[in-house]
Parts: sequence; C-alpha cells; structure tokens
Amino acid sequence: MTGTSASAVGRPALTRRRALGAALAAGATVLGAGALSGCGSALAAGESTVRLWDLFQGADGGLLDDMVRKAGPDMPGTHIERTVLEWGTPYYTKLAMASAGGRGPDVAVAHMSRLAGYAPTGLVDPWDMNLLAEHGVLRKDFADAVWSRTQFEGQTYAIPLDTHPFIVFFHPEPMKKAGLLTADGTLDADAFSSPDKFLAAGRELARASGKQGIAFGYATDTAQGWRLFYGLYRQTGGAFELPPGGPAKVDVDRMAEVIAFMAKLVDGKTNPKRLDYNAGVAAFANHQTAMILSGEWELGTFRAQDKHVGAAPFPTVFGTPAIYADSHSFVLPHRDRPDEEHRRRTHQAVAALLKAGQIWATAGHIPAYGPVTRTEEYAGLLPQAHYKVAQDHVVLDPAVWFAGAGSDFQNAMSQVLQQALLDGLAPDRAARAMVRRLNTFLAKPSPA
Repeated sequence: MTGTSASAVGRPALTRRRALGAALAAGATVLGAGALSGCGSALAAGESTVRLWDLFQGADGGLLDDMVRKAGPDMPGTHIERTVLEWGTPYYTKLAMASAGGRGPDVAVAHMSRLAGYAPTGLVDPWDMNLLAEHGVLRKDFADAVWSRTQFEGQTYAIPLDTHPFIVFFHPEPMKKAGLLTADGTLDADAFSSPDKFLAAGRELARASGKQGIAFGYATDTAQGWRLFYGLYRQTGGAFELPPGGPAKVDVDRMAEVIAFMAKLVDGKTNPKRLDYNAGVAAFANHQTAMILSGEWELGTFRAQDKHVGAAPFPTVFGTPAIYADSHSFVLPHRDRPDEEHRRRTHQAVAALLKAGQIWATAGHIPAYGPVTRTEEYAGLLPQAHYKVAQDHVVLDPAVWFAGAGSDFQNAMSQVLQQALLDGLAPDRAARAMVRRLNTFLAKPSPA
C-alpha cells in the first residue's frame, strides 16, 4: 500500500515527540536543529531524483556507487542521489528525527535488527509489494529467515539488500594439514559439530600451523561477544522470549553452557585469549592463527593477505543450525502525504539496485535477492558461494525495540561476556547477570 500512513494501519500518529521518545529510549543522543537542517535541502531536487541515505563508506561505499551505475538502465529517468552518514547511533537518531519531521530521504538503508524500533513507532512506511512485483522483485526471491523480520502487522516494512552473517574464515594449508577439510576443499563441518570437537579442532590447527589455532577478537568490543553467544545459544534450542515489561524467558543453564564453551575457546592455551577486534583480525590476516570467528564483512581484509582464504557458515556446535547475522535493508522514511509517482520511482530504483547485487557480493555480503545468488557467476565467486547457505539459518537480534546493530543492548550483553571470558566470572553467574540486564531493558517503556 503505497503511501499508507501510520495511523491508517492502527498505530498512533507519528509526532516529533514520539520520535524523540524513540531515539532517547534507544540510548541515542538527540541531534540539534542545526544537525537536522541539512535534511531538508535534498527535497529541492527534482522528482526524478531518488534521495538515498546510507552508512556505507570506504570499499562498500565504492561498491554501492558501482551498483547505482549498474542499475541505471533499469530505472530510466531516475537518478539516485546518495548521502553517506556516520554509522551507529548518530545515523539512526538522524533518521528518526528526519522521518518525524517529514524531512527524511526517499529511501534509507537500515539494519533489519533495528526495524522493531521503527515500524511500530510509525517512523517508516510499508512497501507496496505490487509495485515491486512490476519490476521483478517478489516475496519468493528472499530467504524465509530474513524475510520474516521485514513484517509488522501484516505489511512489509523493509526490503533486504543482503545478509551479513557471522562465519568462520580459514587458511587452507593448515586446515588441510590438520585434516579439517573435505575432499573438495571445504570445511568439514562434522569436525566442529560439538563443543569438544570444536576445541579439539583448535588444538589440531595449532599443531598444524605451529602457532595458534582459532582467533576471536572480542575484548573491549561492543558486539562481538554477543554475536558469538547469541548464535550459539540459539543452536541449543533454548527459549529466548522477551515479553514487554519482562521478565525474560530464557534457559539459564543453556546460557551458562554456551558461556563455558566460549571461555574454553579463548583460554589462551591453543587459541589466543585477550584479543580485541582489530588484534583478532590482524592475527588471522598475518597467519598467526589458522582460523578466525568473524563477520563476512572482513573478507576483503583477509583476501588481501591470502588470495586463497577459505570461509564457511558457522558450524552447528549445539545441535540446531543457527547462525548470527544481520541484514542491510531498504526502508521508506515516513511521509504524511507521499507523492505517489515519486514513491513509484523509489520502488523502481530499489528493485534496480537489488538486481545489481552481484557487485555487492564481491565484498562478501550475501545478496538477499535470490535470482542473483542462483547465477553461475555467483557460483564461481569464492569463498562467498561456500557460505551462501548461511542465509537459510540466520538468527537476528531479538525483535524488540531496544536491540539491534550498534545498540546499548548489545554492548551490555558483551560487557558481561567479557567478564566471563577475560576475568573468570563463573558461567552461571554470567548467565544470571545477563538475565538481570535483560530484565532492566524490558522494564523500560517502549516508545511505540
């Protein structure tokens, strides 16, 4: 339903006060009027210009520029104008405030894990799937695990651009020497299919490389500990329900089991112990370790040092396939009375960008638009094609307003995990501390 307002789908009308509440509740620092004044200037552009806000800098920013050029023939008469903003809280605060004031862009990139804080508050509008279908983009083109998070009250509020999962990278030579690869050179997932097997594989890798086995950079990081923990916890099949007001419904024993495994994984014996994020990346890139647990977004860094670097979906350690991930997605900042023709152009532009997803895949991201990943060209893209299946088993942050990429929630969970991994906090005590923090977040009123 193009142009459907927040109130039309049963939600409270969007006001600046409500947007301020949403931003403040998420722990954001509200930007002043001066910071927001630049948002309105883009509206002076002609109707043929689709204004896009995104957070892609560096190599990813260059790739998105390439995608815009590639998309040109599929959106005749339309020009995409990018505005690149700072990642994290500043970006999401500015997007919330601009949407509340009707001064946002035509379309914006947002992490799917953040949608629960935007759709219910009326900060974004639903997509018209019929319009997207006119340009060849259908519901069936997206993996169920990711698509399920695009929905709110029966409508689609985000269109996935990619899936970016937490995976494993490895150097093939020590992996082969340790007997941890299959005949076709891919990861032998069975060799990592239990906590004991995973730890044993780390010891074998240390012996094969003559250095250390598996790197994981988490110390002082605001998200890495949570990414590893939540993916592993969801593999246990344990409940993780966060009802409004609380209390959290979780399995403390299984949480403790996962934390105990994580502590052994970084005990400093065969795998390094006190690595921050950058040190972990450097240790693997410099061949000081044979494997690293990291996000696929580091592929470019690792391939620059080892053109044969391998990668695989995160192994199923606790029985149920589940891989932590997030998804960059396109959202429509709220308009009280959107111009129908311009919204049509925006839908066409996003469809065109999705079809240019092979370019995006070169960075390591898994394109969300299925027709791209089913091509022979993508099948020849390695190691990306080796972990494509991860998108079928991804788990995103809990669908609550306070969670998601760059949130205080991730930081709070990671702080407790660091106490367990670095300072020796007992796993059961760490699990209970995480639950207490969960309940503190749940006790806060939702801005919706």
